[in-house]
Amino acid sequence: MNIKSLLLGSAAALIAVSGARAADAVTVAEPEPAEYVKICDVYGSGYFYIPGTETCLRIGGYVRYDIGVGDVGSFDGARTFDQRTGDDQATWFKNARFTLKTWTGQETELGTLKTYTETRINFGNSNGYGFGTYDNYAHNKGITLNFAWIQLGGLRVGKDESAFDTFIGYAGNVINDTIVPYGGFDTNVVQYYFDGGNGLSAVVSLEEGSGTAFAPAGPYQGTPFATGNDTIDSYVPFVVAGVKYTQGWGAITGVAAYDSTWEEWSGKVRLDVNATSELSLFIMAGYGTDDHIDRNFYKQWGGNWAVWGGGTYKFNEKTSLNLQASADDDKNVGVAANVAYDIVPGFTVTAEVDWDHDGKFGQADNRNWTDANKKNSVGGILRFQRSF
Repeated sequence: MNIKSLLLGSAAALIAVSGARAADAVTVAEPEPAEYVKICDVYGSGYFYIPGTETCLRIGGYVRYDIGVGDVGSFDGARTFDQRTGDDQATWFKNARFTLKTWTGQETELGTLKTYTETRINFGNSNGYGFGTYDNYAHNKGITLNFAWIQLGGLRVGKDESAFDTFIGYAGNVINDTIVPYGGFDTNVVQYYFDGGNGLSAVVSLEEGSGTAFAPAGPYQGTPFATGNDTIDSYVPFVVAGVKYTQGWGAITGVAAYDSTWEEWSGKVRLDVNATSELSLFIMAGYGTDDHIDRNFYKQWGGNWAVWGGGTYKFNEKTSLNLQASADDDKNVGVAANVAYDIVPGFTVTAEVDWDHDGKFGQADNRNWTDANKKNSVGGILRFQRSF
């Protein structure tokens, strides 16, 4: 056998083996096409389609840390007893919060179907007086459901804040905006929003109210306010109606509310003005009857009338100054001012100073809502917030 014959024989053997292996080869299935999450920009930034549906979902929230000092109340200070001596003394108010928010949107033959939820979890000290001592230990404060509503077109049902506040607007961009309160918040609702075009809108809201108004601290701790329970006590709901006219220069808004439990009426009017591209101003006035009760779910200020005013000035894209002043018929006066600074997008530090004058301090019927232990009190708060 010569070299040529050997090479030809080896090649033939390799071809035979290769053919046999090719006949036994495993066929790999084609991969299934992946279903990637798709961006949904119909309702704004941050939405994406839930895979396999036409529903758009957005998930957000914030993490917050508050440090408070002083005398002005639940936001701005705390009192405790010294653990060794029992002396009454001031201490820091601290609170950490995690808030989770969800939004959904979907187009239907009856209009846009939306939902919104907001759940808050808090840890901190309570700044409350109970069982003969100041209850000021730090602890988990539980979970609260602040919003959970469904809206189809203009119809909204579920857990919301009262249209007496949301439709007309909150009292400025300060942290402690309720030194003089401007209405109840938490409630179940059945609402209808109407958009008339050309800046004209309106709302009608049937509401349940919430809560029991007990004095939270001090010598009146545990004593119910005259309002008692601010929830409806029959099949007759609370009713809120409002109308708004909005243009480039600002807005004019009015709301009226009927508390069916106490058969009392309340109302607020508001003017918002965009003075310049940097400066926005507002003034809001409220009036309520008190024939059967001093304060109800809507008229929570003292006396018949109250007024709130203030504004925001933007120094630049990162820094803004916010101011609010308030007063009521019972001679309660409050001033709140802060500077908010965006360190980076989504992370804001706010430093605020608050002042409260208790118009009925020391009187037997005083029910000041700020927990102030002086006729004139000063407090401050430093807030760190990462929003996403």
